[in-house]
Amino acid sequence: MSQAQAKAIDTARDYYNSKDADNFYFHIWGGEDIHIGLYNGPDDNDIAAASRRTVSHMADRLGDLPEGARVLDMGSGYGGAARQLVHRFRCRVTALNLSETENARNRQKNRETGLADHIEVVDGNFESVPCGDGQFDVVWSQDAILHSPNREKVMAEARRVLKPGGALIFTDPMQADQVPDGVLDPVLERIHLQSLGSFAFYRSILEGLGMHEAGIEKMTHQLVNHYSAVRRTLLAQRSRLSGKVSESYIERMLSGLQHWVDAGLAGYLAWGVVHFTKPE
Repeated sequence: MSQAQAKAIDTARDYYNSKDADNFYFHIWGGEDIHIGLYNGPDDNDIAAASRRTVSHMADRLGDLPEGARVLDMGSGYGGAARQLVHRFRCRVTALNLSETENARNRQKNRETGLADHIEVVDGNFESVPCGDGQFDVVWSQDAILHSPNREKVMAEARRVLKPGGALIFTDPMQADQVPDGVLDPVLERIHLQSLGSFAFYRSILEGLGMHEAGIEKMTHQLVNHYSAVRRTLLAQRSRLSGKVSESYIERMLSGLQHWVDAGLAGYLAWGVVHFTKPE
């Protein structure tokens, strides 16, 4: 791993470990998930319910997993998706995440819900998955891969740890396939990234790895719905964050969320479900 790539991973870890980010995501995003939801309309503000619908929608694509199936959640955040998957499939989940702060909350929630025996929370990054080859029936990720400095390596790691016939399914905030230079700079600067992936990028990488496309669903309007809902909720609940989240962080977040909304409305961003399978 290059020095620049290692620095990018450290930047993401430090951000999600920070008190400001942890309290913002835990209290505003619902404390279960940190991903884009599926909303009933542009005025829907129920972030937690929308987030659960995303998990359910992705799980529907997987069909019926056998009890005890093994799932790797890359970038698992607070573990809400892992718990939802265990309840639905009685599977076993390895929740891989680089933020020790989020992982501590994840482990606590797993104990509180009696699911600690089904979910192993692992400190680590998805450029170097600390698991052997061919161990998982499903590799799952929601809106995390964008933070990787080497997304090609993440895709290769997902393929490596999948069993033959296993499924890779993920969502990720992406750029549209054709974007003018510079228009995404306000978004990228806020999240300390040089670029975003795209549907064309992920399809090309995964096909190059010999993976088979099971379906790509483009639902960019839900990215706009989501960041709009988060911004409205942050404005409405700003006072209850006093002492938990700094005013400077809140101001930066409000500005950053608006950049996501504006870029999405302009057609510069993309979001949806990417689903591939590993050959038998």
